[in-house]
Amino acid sequence: MAAPTPAPVPPSRRTFLGRLSLPERNYLADALRTETVGGVILLVAAVVALVWANTFYSGYRAVSDFHFGPESLGLNLSVAHWAADGLLAVFFFVAGVELKRELVAGELRDPKAAALPVVAALCGMAVPALVYTLVNVVGGGSTDGWAVPTATDIAFALAVLAVIGTSLPNALRAFLLTLAVVDDLLAILIIAIFFTERIDFMALIGAFIGLAVFYLLLRRNVRGWYIYLPLALVIWGLMYNSGIHATIAGVAMGLMLRCTRRDGETHSPGEHIEHLIRPLSAGIAVPLFALFSAGVSLSGGALADVFTRPETLGVVLGLVVGKATGIFGGTWLATRFTKAELNKDLAWADVFAVATLAGIGFTVSLLIGELAFVGNEDMINEIKAAVLIGSLTAAVLACVLLKLRVRRYRALYEAEELDEDEDGVPDVYEQDDPEYHLRMAAIHEKKAAEHRRLAEQAGATRSEPDSPA
Repeated sequence: MAAPTPAPVPPSRRTFLGRLSLPERNYLADALRTETVGGVILLVAAVVALVWANTFYSGYRAVSDFHFGPESLGLNLSVAHWAADGLLAVFFFVAGVELKRELVAGELRDPKAAALPVVAALCGMAVPALVYTLVNVVGGGSTDGWAVPTATDIAFALAVLAVIGTSLPNALRAFLLTLAVVDDLLAILIIAIFFTERIDFMALIGAFIGLAVFYLLLRRNVRGWYIYLPLALVIWGLMYNSGIHATIAGVAMGLMLRCTRRDGETHSPGEHIEHLIRPLSAGIAVPLFALFSAGVSLSGGALADVFTRPETLGVVLGLVVGKATGIFGGTWLATRFTKAELNKDLAWADVFAVATLAGIGFTVSLLIGELAFVGNEDMINEIKAAVLIGSLTAAVLACVLLKLRVRRYRALYEAEELDEDEDGVPDVYEQDDPEYHLRMAAIHEKKAAEHRRLAEQAGATRSEPDSPA
């Protein structure tokens, strides 16, 4: 009699929003700590800009429009222009390093795992653009601003999380960060492709030569900030004069850094440089850009116009409705087609809350708004007001949704961070380590011995004649 054929083992389903690896968890904690502090500074800068512009607008404009820089190099720019083209290049440099690291060592290195955040980010940009376009086609407005509501501001979003104190689980924070990384790449592609009106090919060739030199120096392990910083400035200046937005230079140089570790290295060069530059980006570059971009008049009439003009209404609906719908819908569909399974400790309501939070499109949305309506100062100010209102609305809605689950989040977060043996590694990562269990056994034995001693002491006290009945 033939042996029965064993039933085929069904393929295991990939867990979506599962526990991060320990190195990824540590990297995430370090990155989010800096971004959260930077996000709080960003919020302060935005508030200062709004107060300044609405109490002393002439002074605000005078500072923003003040020009300085070498005219002979084509770099005699206004303060606001330096902030948008210069300081944001630092922000996009960090975004380039983050993307490179995600591709070679993070969540995007595995194509199957990368499918979910990539699809979510794509849908989270396509749907807001579609919402904006539909509103303006129906309302007879300009479709030039279709890209304004497509961006997510991770620093602003993390600042909101810090303010409301949700103790969001690491998996949801990682999902939000990965979304933002892909979002930044797509945003820079949109800027490069759709907002380049002229190209100076000689300057562009010069920028490419500079990037090639930058790459060769990196590959030959040449060290020294005094070499790379002047070279980076030259590349940035040539890229600016080429007509392509200068922030492209930042992301290009970030992508060139090595983000894999070699034997004997505790951090890759990319991780090391990112660790040095991220505080500069989050704490200085982005807040200064916000200071000179977020200063718009918010009078009663201006606020009312946001909901009556198709361009501004499209931005608000794109950020609030389009982002949440696109990210949530794209994630849900991707899990169905990739046969991924949502982490049993979380619910789809949690994904929707994070998708709503991604509707905060402050920094890059302001930048794209300036590029989309260049030369039309009134429209730029109204679009900026719409970005502020849309981002604030998305933040409030996300706060409400996240607060509904705050107890669950806090319990999950505390379980993830629990370190009873105090060795610096959360206990959930040591369940397969025999040494961990031996350490815990020793801890419990010590506690048991102490309780036995206290029990004997309590018994002796009760047996004394003068002890209370």
